[in-house]
Amino acid sequence: MQSLDLFLIRHPLPRVAEGICYGRADLDLAEPVAPHGARLAGLLPADASLHSSPLRRCRQLAEALGPAPRLDARLQELDFGRWEGQAWDDIHRQEPDALDRWAQDTAGAAPHGGETALALQTRVLDWLAELQAAHDNAGAAVVVTHSGVLKALFGHWLDLAPADWHRLHFDFATVSQVRLGSYGPRILGLNR
Repeated sequence: MQSLDLFLIRHPLPRVAEGICYGRADLDLAEPVAPHGARLAGLLPADASLHSSPLRRCRQLAEALGPAPRLDARLQELDFGRWEGQAWDDIHRQEPDALDRWAQDTAGAAPHGGETALALQTRVLDWLAELQAAHDNAGAAVVVTHSGVLKALFGHWLDLAPADWHRLHFDFATVSQVRLGSYGPRILGLNR
């Protein structure tokens, strides 16, 4: 396999109050997308394929970066089930045992009735395998997605357990670059 350069972008800041649990919620952006698109475009190869989560906060940036991004539901954020849209403080007050169970088994627990971290990682790695097969003769791909997806990918590449993904941080509207090749992943830049 030739190398594949991934330019992984976390969406800009969404319009949501601080302290609210959101994952699959389809939120608008808190600010205009054009300045982010213009700044990020200068960091990206012009001939790269363009992929995005279908959620508005990603899709709007992807559309600012190029025409007709390939939307894929596997690039969506973690599904927090009944916790979606609730304040973390309220969840803690209403379901302290559920939060404790989730903290103790980040990989496999889903007390919110949504998705586990391992289920998120599985769907994202399925998407990545498909992308790599489509780019088997080298190339580049720009991917606009969410923090949870980025943590699942980098957690895989760095061999981190889901309980350790919290150590990874991806700023809003930044690009991180990884080169995938026969020698394995090579991280070339973070949060640019």
